[in-house]
Amino acid sequence: MEKLSPAEEQAMRAIWQVGEGNVKSFLDNMNGAPPYTTLASTIRNLEKKGYVESKLVGNVYMYTPAVSEEEYKKTFMNGVVKNYFDNSYKELVNFFVEQKKLSPKELKDILDMIEKGKT
Repeated sequence: MEKLSPAEEQAMRAIWQVGEGNVKSFLDNMNGAPPYTTLASTIRNLEKKGYVESKLVGNVYMYTPAVSEEEYKKTFMNGVVKNYFDNSYKELVNFFVEQKKLSPKELKDILDMIEKGKT
Protein backbone atom coordinates (compact mmCIF):
# COMPACT_ATOMS: atom_id res chain seq x y z
CA MET A 1 0.00 0.00 0.00
CA GLU A 2 1.42 3.33 -1.08
CA LYS A 3 1.64 6.25 1.37
CA LEU A 4 -0.73 9.06 0.52
CA SER A 5 0.10 12.75 0.23
CA PRO A 6 -1.63 15.14 2.66
CA ALA A 7 -4.09 16.19 -0.08
CA GLU A 8 -4.86 12.54 -0.85
CA GLU A 9 -5.37 11.75 2.83
CA GLN A 10 -7.76 14.71 3.13
CA ALA A 11 -9.73 13.42 0.15
CA MET A 12 -9.77 9.87 1.55
CA ARG A 13 -11.11 11.10 4.90
CA ALA A 14 -14.03 12.70 3.04
CA ILE A 15 -14.56 9.55 0.96
CA TRP A 16 -14.52 7.34 4.06
CA GLN A 17 -16.99 9.69 5.74
CA VAL A 18 -19.42 9.78 2.81
CA GLY A 19 -18.99 6.19 1.63
CA GLU A 20 -20.26 6.19 -1.94
CA GLY A 21 -20.48 9.56 -3.62
CA ASN A 22 -19.38 11.92 -6.34
CA VAL A 23 -16.78 14.68 -6.22
CA LYS A 24 -19.36 17.27 -5.12
CA SER A 25 -20.55 15.15 -2.20
CA PHE A 26 -16.95 14.79 -1.02
CA LEU A 27 -16.34 18.54 -1.40
CA ASP A 28 -19.37 19.20 0.81
CA ASN A 29 -17.75 17.13 3.58
CA MET A 30 -14.32 18.77 3.54
CA ASN A 31 -13.10 21.68 5.62
CA GLY A 32 -10.83 23.92 3.59
CA ALA A 33 -11.78 22.02 0.46
CA PRO A 34 -9.65 22.43 -2.66
CA PRO A 35 -11.18 23.54 -5.96
CA TYR A 36 -13.49 21.00 -7.61
CA THR A 37 -11.03 20.20 -10.43
CA THR A 38 -8.17 19.68 -7.97
CA LEU A 39 -10.23 17.26 -5.91
CA ALA A 40 -11.42 15.43 -9.03
CA SER A 41 -7.78 15.00 -10.11
CA THR A 42 -6.79 13.81 -6.63
CA ILE A 43 -9.60 11.24 -6.64
CA ARG A 44 -8.50 9.95 -10.05
CA ASN A 45 -4.99 9.53 -8.63
CA LEU A 46 -6.45 7.65 -5.66
CA GLU A 47 -8.23 5.37 -8.10
CA LYS A 48 -4.97 4.69 -9.97
CA LYS A 49 -3.33 3.81 -6.64
CA GLY A 50 -6.17 1.42 -5.81
CA TYR A 51 -7.67 3.37 -2.90
CA VAL A 52 -11.03 4.05 -4.56
CA GLU A 53 -13.20 2.38 -7.17
CA SER A 54 -15.49 4.17 -9.59
CA LYS A 55 -18.52 3.47 -11.68
CA LEU A 56 -20.26 5.66 -14.20
CA VAL A 57 -23.88 6.39 -13.27
CA GLY A 58 -25.48 8.37 -16.06
CA ASN A 59 -22.86 11.02 -16.75
CA VAL A 60 -21.43 11.17 -13.20
CA TYR A 61 -18.70 9.05 -11.70
CA MET A 62 -19.54 7.59 -8.31
CA TYR A 63 -16.63 6.61 -6.09
CA THR A 64 -16.39 4.16 -3.20
CA PRO A 65 -13.44 3.38 -0.93
CA ALA A 66 -11.50 0.27 -1.96
CA VAL A 67 -9.36 0.45 1.19
CA SER A 68 -10.94 0.90 4.62
CA GLU A 69 -9.83 3.66 6.95
CA GLU A 70 -8.93 1.03 9.55
CA GLU A 71 -6.74 -0.87 7.08
CA TYR A 72 -4.94 2.34 6.06
CA LYS A 73 -4.33 3.40 9.68
CA LYS A 74 -3.07 -0.04 10.65
CA THR A 75 -0.61 -0.24 7.78
CA PHE A 76 0.87 3.20 8.27
CA MET A 77 0.90 3.24 12.06
CA ASN A 78 2.78 -0.05 12.00
CA GLY A 79 5.25 1.60 9.60
CA VAL A 80 5.67 4.63 11.87
CA VAL A 81 6.33 2.43 14.89
CA LYS A 82 8.77 0.27 12.95
CA ASN A 83 10.65 3.11 11.26
CA TYR A 84 10.75 5.72 14.02
CA PHE A 85 10.41 3.81 17.28
CA ASP A 86 12.46 0.63 16.74
CA ASN A 87 9.26 -1.39 16.39
CA SER A 88 8.39 -0.58 20.02
CA TYR A 89 4.97 0.74 21.00
CA LYS A 90 6.46 1.44 24.42
CA GLU A 91 8.89 3.86 22.77
CA LEU A 92 5.98 5.46 20.90
CA VAL A 93 4.07 6.07 24.14
CA ASN A 94 7.25 7.30 25.83
CA PHE A 95 7.76 9.79 23.01
CA PHE A 96 4.31 11.28 23.58
CA VAL A 97 4.85 11.41 27.35
CA GLU A 98 8.20 13.20 26.90
CA GLN A 99 6.64 15.65 24.44
CA LYS A 100 3.90 16.34 27.00
CA LYS A 101 1.30 15.21 24.46
CA LEU A 102 -0.06 12.52 26.76
CA SER A 103 -1.39 13.45 30.20
CA PRO A 104 -1.21 11.16 33.24
CA LYS A 105 -4.98 10.70 33.02
CA GLU A 106 -4.76 9.69 29.35
CA LEU A 107 -1.97 7.27 30.19
CA LYS A 108 -4.09 5.78 32.97
CA ASP A 109 -7.01 5.45 30.51
CA ILE A 110 -4.71 3.58 28.11
CA LEU A 111 -3.60 1.24 30.89
CA ASP A 112 -7.25 0.63 31.84
CA MET A 113 -8.08 -0.20 28.20
CA ILE A 114 -5.17 -2.66 28.03
CA GLU A 115 -6.19 -4.31 31.28
CA LYS A 116 -9.79 -4.64 30.10
CA GLY A 117 -8.70 -5.99 26.70
CA LYS A 118 -10.36 -3.13 24.80
CA THR A 119 -7.33 -2.13 22.75
